[in-house]
Amino acid sequence: MEPTVRYKTPTKKWNVAEAKEKFSQMIREAADNPQFIFSRDRLVAAVVSPEAFREFQSWQEGESLAEAFIELRTLCAEESYILEVPQRVDRANDFANALDDVSS
Repeated sequence: MEPTVRYKTPTKKWNVAEAKEKFSQMIREAADNPQFIFSRDRLVAAVVSPEAFREFQSWQEGESLAEAFIELRTLCAEESYILEVPQRVDRANDFANALDDVSS
């Protein structure tokens, strides 16, 4: 699924003290782009627009990969579709060849 939220400006990184001091500004800027808050160079929070958050929630509530595969199997069975997997063929492995050269 292609994200629908587009951002106008680069993401800003804040330290905790700066985020506290300029909270209103950070909230305003979150409307245009996610705002990342760091503590000792570790990301501790992100402030995003309501639209971005709603999009994330809808993505998170979507079907899991397991559910997608179950649906795919059902569709394949209904259509009598058989996935043809070509026979496996070994290919050259330069790393393995280099190991052989070193160990000889």
